[in-house]
Amino acid sequence: MKRYGMVIGLRADMIDAYRKLHAAAWPDVLRMIKECHIRNYSIYLRRLDDGQHYLFSYFEYVGADFAADMAKMAADPTTQRWWAECKPCQKPLANGAADEWWSNMEEVFHYD
Repeated sequence: MKRYGMVIGLRADMIDAYRKLHAAAWPDVLRMIKECHIRNYSIYLRRLDDGQHYLFSYFEYVGADFAADMAKMAADPTTQRWWAECKPCQKPLANGAADEWWSNMEEVFHYD
């Protein structure tokens, strides 16, 4: 199992829309997440001192090929429609890698 933490900005005018989307997450999207070996998935919201809102996601990957599972998820038409609903709410970090939407975070501590 590998733990992942990611961060992305959230547009202040889209907070309510984002909350509503996730309060009624689509069952087929949740099924795809599970099929792609993601477990214990959470998203947190926080407004920081800079006045901006950020989302932090945490999940555990229990599969054997993360890249293949993420490609499978990205190819799923229902997931693509879900992302099309979510993306207008989000704003990638200015210092994120060119090929990432959510920015990966480095795990610096873990305790069970």
